[in-house]
Amino acid sequence: MAVRPRSVVLLSGGLDSTTALAEARAAGFELYALTIFYGQRHVVEAVAARRVAKAFGIVQHSEQVIDLRAYGGSALTSDLEVPKDRPLDQISHGIPVTYVPARNTVFLSLALAWAEVLGAFDIFVGLNCVDYSGYPDCRPEFLKAFETLANLATKAGVEGAGAFKVHAPLIHWTKEQIIQRGIELGVDYSLTHSCYDPSADGVSCGRCDSCSIRLAAFKSLGIEDPIPYMNE
Repeated sequence: MAVRPRSVVLLSGGLDSTTALAEARAAGFELYALTIFYGQRHVVEAVAARRVAKAFGIVQHSEQVIDLRAYGGSALTSDLEVPKDRPLDQISHGIPVTYVPARNTVFLSLALAWAEVLGAFDIFVGLNCVDYSGYPDCRPEFLKAFETLANLATKAGVEGAGAFKVHAPLIHWTKEQIIQRGIELGVDYSLTHSCYDPSADGVSCGRCDSCSIRLAAFKSLGIEDPIPYMNE
């Protein structure tokens, strides 16, 4: 039996990262998922990651805790108000207050560290620059730069054991395209969570930027979003 190459997948439990996990599986990789509790205002999405990981039958699901809330600077890691009811055409302009400073750089660094230990040279992320063009760390330029760094900053890269590759299969897709592809790959989106500001019992608000984009995409496709929302 051929040995499958290993991959580390950053898994938040959201729609995008779950689809990226499905892409890694479809590409034939052995799956190792990394979920990070970073001091965000809720852990509902991270708990969803556990459901997703179990459904995918991954080899190992690592959960790491770091405290970006100690620095704040974002509505997701401080008491700043999460924007609600913004028009879709406004969401994609400017850098929103939900941007977490250096988050994806930190996350990818942790994924890289684990990948080097595992002997894995492929890292999958669910980053997307279409819906969230205001996030500087969701751009292809950022991923290319990090990939270069990964091969310069590691023993495996310097000694030529392999070349690290950061895969962002969803980077140029619309949310509709992401959902369609996920359905093709058998993703159960009822396991996922995307809301920035859910209720105490984990029900999505339906009004934050993330909910608005998700709901609009399902509606555009003529598919009912399988997760519950407040006031439904």
